[in-house]
Amino acid sequence: MCLVLFACGGDKILPNDQEPDPVVVDVPIVFIKRTIPIDADGELIGQDLRRLNDFVPGAALYLKARASASAIERNISDRAFFSAEQIAAATLDNPLAAYDVKDLEVSYDGNTLVFALRAPEIADADEDEQPSWNLWTYHLPSDTLQRIITNNALAEEGQDTAPVFLPDGRIVFSSTRQQANQAILLDENKPQYQALDERRSQIASVLHVINPDGSDIQQISFNQSHDLDPTVLSNGKILFSRWDNAGNNNSFNLYQMNGDGSELELMYGRHSHNNERSTEALQYTQLRELPDGKILSALRPMSSELWGGDYVSIDIRQFIDRTAPITGQGGNAEQVALFDNVTIDGSLSAGGRFAAVYPLWDGSNRMLFSWSQCRVFDPEVPEDATAKILPCTAELLATQGIQAAPILYGVWMFDPIQNTQLVVAVPQEGQLYSEVVAMQARAFPADSQQSPNFDPELALDKLAQIHIRSVYDFAGEDLSPQGIVILADPTQTPVIQRPARFLRIVKAVSQPDDEVRDFNNSAFGRSTGQLMREIVGYSPIEPDGSALFNVPANVPLAFSVVDAQGKRISERHQNWLQFAPGEIRSCNGCHTQASTAAHGRKDAEVQSINQGAANTGLPFPNTNPALFADLGDTMAQTAGRIVGVNYPSADIHFSDIWTDPARQTPADPFNLAYGDMQTAIPVSPACALSWTSLCRIQINYPLHIQPMFDLNRQTLAEDGLTVLQDHTCTSCHNIEDALGLAQVPAAQLDLRGSDSSDNPDHITSYRELLFGDNEQEVLEGILVERLIAVTDANGDPVFAVDEDGELLLDSEGQPIPVLRTVPVSNSMSVNGARASNRFFQVFNVGNSHHAWLSPVELKLIAEWLDIGGQYYNDPFVAPLN
Repeated sequence: MCLVLFACGGDKILPNDQEPDPVVVDVPIVFIKRTIPIDADGELIGQDLRRLNDFVPGAALYLKARASASAIERNISDRAFFSAEQIAAATLDNPLAAYDVKDLEVSYDGNTLVFALRAPEIADADEDEQPSWNLWTYHLPSDTLQRIITNNALAEEGQDTAPVFLPDGRIVFSSTRQQANQAILLDENKPQYQALDERRSQIASVLHVINPDGSDIQQISFNQSHDLDPTVLSNGKILFSRWDNAGNNNSFNLYQMNGDGSELELMYGRHSHNNERSTEALQYTQLRELPDGKILSALRPMSSELWGGDYVSIDIRQFIDRTAPITGQGGNAEQVALFDNVTIDGSLSAGGRFAAVYPLWDGSNRMLFSWSQCRVFDPEVPEDATAKILPCTAELLATQGIQAAPILYGVWMFDPIQNTQLVVAVPQEGQLYSEVVAMQARAFPADSQQSPNFDPELALDKLAQIHIRSVYDFAGEDLSPQGIVILADPTQTPVIQRPARFLRIVKAVSQPDDEVRDFNNSAFGRSTGQLMREIVGYSPIEPDGSALFNVPANVPLAFSVVDAQGKRISERHQNWLQFAPGEIRSCNGCHTQASTAAHGRKDAEVQSINQGAANTGLPFPNTNPALFADLGDTMAQTAGRIVGVNYPSADIHFSDIWTDPARQTPADPFNLAYGDMQTAIPVSPACALSWTSLCRIQINYPLHIQPMFDLNRQTLAEDGLTVLQDHTCTSCHNIEDALGLAQVPAAQLDLRGSDSSDNPDHITSYRELLFGDNEQEVLEGILVERLIAVTDANGDPVFAVDEDGELLLDSEGQPIPVLRTVPVSNSMSVNGARASNRFFQVFNVGNSHHAWLSPVELKLIAEWLDIGGQYYNDPFVAPLN
């Protein structure tokens, strides 16, 4: 390596005997050195961001007292599992049992290292009996190694990774413990369990905090997939990578929040994953703040044989996406952190491979990094000769069939000012330096552990409060039909013309693994896209589009805007919101998934379209004078101050409080209440009596939808026997008439509750409503699929032919026509009630089924479709597999 004057990145590589930099030399460094992981087929074992708790044995932690190639490296992790005698007796033929280590981070005074360590595998033990990832510290001045949670049973309750020190001395880390989530499950009368991610592959690992002595573990993030790689910014905020995997999302984006989980914000990356660096979508991981305030991040595909990735610095203060600045136009948020000729798409990388990068905090902008130079086999050497390895050149890389040589990682120091790199740990064949840090002091961050908008009474009730200024506000654009000024004026816009009437608050249902509840995938129904969902309740939207309401704290929530019938008129909210106990949160409005505008990030949002009341002490124009406003208040804030802020209700209630009775007659109130139903309602008996923050609307098709189709809806004469009319759904939508004779179901729709012939895990009506089918007809008293002749482009009949193209003839010597079934499209869609108009339109005024189902029954069907049309929304009601 000393003979190489230039790296493939164009940076000078300095020999080992270079005069050392006195500023750098005195900085101790710690790195992870591991045997290059190879599978049974001899292939490099890569990394999958979705499998962050995989065990790759063969790693150890090493300390160098000085950042110099000549400094002695010392193993500081073997002692965690082995005695001094065992370590001394270890040889190549009799090695120590292999363990794994990762996620290095240093305290702000530079004295303490915190990391994740997993003990060696237990021979012949089942997977659930193997050790878990634990948090450990190494204190440099005293040379002591200690597990943070000393109680073994408690330490093994979760997979604990990615620890980082908070300014107050506590540690934030990613864990499968799901402490608060399990407690809430118990409050909801469900068993406690660790929920799977939304791919239902791994236990979701989310952020927790812990005291340095291992006490008081608290969950602070509530994503349904992984939250990982936290880092603490200089402003005290926790920045982390979140796997947004709800619905059709599948990407890792940058979020930030306070140390108590409040003020969660999407900071960067939602529309930045596809770029010229790779044919695969690139994800953001291994986050660290740089001395200049930018964010160092590894860019890499979701799954890759590479360790690390390409490293970029991201200006998240000025950008919300790679090419989307907060102010101004143009520019790129991402700049190459090291070499600009690195590829991460699996092809030969002229700039080599990076496994880890760590910035120094001495004002020099230098970085430590683990790097393997680009190397290839000499194409001029015969195959039967000893292989010769050459450093990459443009000519070699352009050679047809050139073969990459094995990776050879070392630890280096990069100086961007001098454009040099100095070897710190000499590359070794078969070894990979997967992480490196400097035990160097840096400034303590600010302490940002709680939202400044905090209500202790809400916190005691485990609630948070949300204020939306206007649901018609889409990144500063007013999308209301006539503008919110006209919409908010009852004399100009009647209540019936307001499109947005209520806000539906939806909650994720944590998915158990098979050990907790083993149920068939058919429990999800037509689609697994939304998994299972519950509804927390409904809150009114005021005439200006504003809403103010309380929500349960520490649960994953999403919002939908619905009309007066309870049908969703907005896109589904496909990423999870969370609110800390006592948090008071305000946002401007809504957004679409395709929008690249900032949403929910306070420092990036444009001005709200709803400026609120123009005066203090006066009502909004032409509204009820009893509702007098304060300057700048929205209608929701005014109503909340005078009438009170309510918790969402299970039912949809409307009362016209804004119309001035002196000017015009207020609109009629209405109530879509489950209590008016004649079939089973989707709430528990206790919650039907008293709706609390632990109550949920939980809709299971066989229990709550099918009974409405079976309900007797006959109108009898005074004699109590004669049927005057029969609106029972299954009377007409059945394959048999009242006499038991075969009939074609009305509208080719069979709504019986019998087991489906297509899928016995579903009942017939579910399949008929949500899946395509074929037309039927009665022939000779038997119900069969209707067949029609197939015709060609000219309208002539098509006849059956054999493999040689010769006509096939029937017993009478006539050509056999080709017949086909007649498809019937499904009348419902899991995309929601508004996508299911074929079903709902018959119940409209003037149509055939008007008033056959009650408004609350139609509302129940609508909300069930809006959340995904699942067969079951409770894994503990779904039949066992």
